[in-house]
Amino acid sequence: MELENIMLAKKGHIAVITINHPPANAWNLATMQDFEEAVDDVEADADVRVVVLTGAGEKCFSAGFDVSDAANGHITSPKGCELWRRIDRFPKPVIAAINGFALGGGLELAMCCQFRIMADGPKVMLGLTELNLGIIPGWGGTQRLPLIVGKAKALDMILFSKKINAKEALEIGLVNQISAPEKLMEDVFAFADKLAQRPPIAVSCVLKAIAAGSYEGVDKGLAIETEGSKTVGQSTDCIEGFTAFLEKRDPVFTGK
Repeated sequence: MELENIMLAKKGHIAVITINHPPANAWNLATMQDFEEAVDDVEADADVRVVVLTGAGEKCFSAGFDVSDAANGHITSPKGCELWRRIDRFPKPVIAAINGFALGGGLELAMCCQFRIMADGPKVMLGLTELNLGIIPGWGGTQRLPLIVGKAKALDMILFSKKINAKEALEIGLVNQISAPEKLMEDVFAFADKLAQRPPIAVSCVLKAIAAGSYEGVDKGLAIETEGSKTVGQSTDCIEGFTAFLEKRDPVFTGK
């Protein structure tokens, strides 16, 4: 697949999507369209069990919307909402490897990922800084940040356009783990590899149930959970899991 502003690489069961739109990995229409193609690819690829999302270079994960492409904003903005929501409900776990600053739509995308691992560098900051421009977070930030860090902290960050570093982000639960910048991808791949060894069907069912509960309420989430229980109960991975337990060995899940 040849994409201009997104790089897609695969290694084993792990796919890496890299935002490659210098200098700030901002989102214009072309980058958004490339990203959609990459997302389509990894979702359809049965060999891919975990997706890593990161930014090219050492300074920036993503700075959000590309204001130089404002003429296409009427297309890019709704597409951003749609794609970010898709990542939030993705049937495979997505890990944000936050290698540099993630601001505005960049942080909004990272918050949609199921896991966030952040480089602990002096210039690596997170923030929803849209109010500095007289606008508001428009790709889900007003909804997802309070769910992650609580209403009071989210209001403080958004209304005052505050930027926080890795240690602060870890303390408030905005990221799951922090790493030395030079070890970020090593740590991310170690985490992704462990995650890829989990039973893919069961992982997908858990993600779908949690997403349904978040978007459609607890009753819907419970209904999806029940469906998921039936699905995994009929899988070869279920047999393998119980067999490995009885044989006192590690299971080898195949996603069947």
